[in-house]
Amino acid sequence: MPTETLTDILRNSKKIVFFGGAGVSTASGIPDFRSADGLWNQKYKRTLSPEEMVSRSFFERDPEDFFAFYKEKLVYPEAKPNACHLALAKLEKMGKLRAIVTQNIDGLHQMAGSHHVFELHGSVLRNFCTRCHAAYDVNFILESKGVPRCPKCGSIVKPDVVLYEEMLDENVIDGAVRAISGADTLIIGGTSLIVYPAAGFVRYFRGNKLVVINKSETQADGYADLVIHEDIAAVMDEAVKALEVQQ
Repeated sequence: MPTETLTDILRNSKKIVFFGGAGVSTASGIPDFRSADGLWNQKYKRTLSPEEMVSRSFFERDPEDFFAFYKEKLVYPEAKPNACHLALAKLEKMGKLRAIVTQNIDGLHQMAGSHHVFELHGSVLRNFCTRCHAAYDVNFILESKGVPRCPKCGSIVKPDVVLYEEMLDENVIDGAVRAISGADTLIIGGTSLIVYPAAGFVRYFRGNKLVVINKSETQADGYADLVIHEDIAAVMDEAVKALEVQQ
C-alpha cells in the first residue's frame, strides 16, 4: 500500500522537508486555484482574470475592487487546520520534519503547531501600512469598509502577500532553498508545480527520497520515488498515525 511505503520512508528519514501548495488546504474549506473547478479557472468581473485581480498594478490602479475581490476570494477567517497540517506538526515534534515550504497564504501550518515554515507568497494574517509600516491583523482588513487605511497616517494597508508582478522575499527564498537542499526526504504535496519561481525550488533537492502526493499528475511524477494520487489530508494522517504506533 502507498501509505505503508510512505510510513517506511518517514521512519527512515531524519531531515524531512515538506513543499506544499493549495491542495493542502482544500480539506480546510479553502478552494484550490488551478484545478478544473478552481478559482483560477473562473472569471470574476468585467474581463479581468483572477491573476489580474491580485496583481500589483491592479492593487495600485483600483484598490477598492482589489480589496473587494481579495476579501471575498482569498481570506478564510473560519478555516482551521486539517489532518495534513496536524500530521506535519506531529512530524516536527518527533524531530523528523525540518521545515515546511508553502505556497499558501492562510497561516494554517502555524495554527496547527508547526514552527519552521517558509511562506513563499506571504500571509493574509500580516498586513502593513504602505507608508509608516504599522502592522495590522487580518481582522483589521476584513472589518474595514472599502479600502483599509492606516489610522496613524491615512495610507493604504496592504496584505503581506506576494502579488503578481512582485518579487518573492529574498530571506524566505534563501531559507527555503537551504532547507530543501539539506533534506534527506522531500515531500511535495497538494501542488501542481505550475507556479514559478516557487515550483523551481524542488530542483535544489539532493536527498534520498522524493515523494509526491497530489490528486492530479505533476511535473515531478516521473522522477519521484513514490507517487500517490490521493487526498493528501487522508494520506498524511494515515501515514503519520502508523508511524506514531511504531515509535
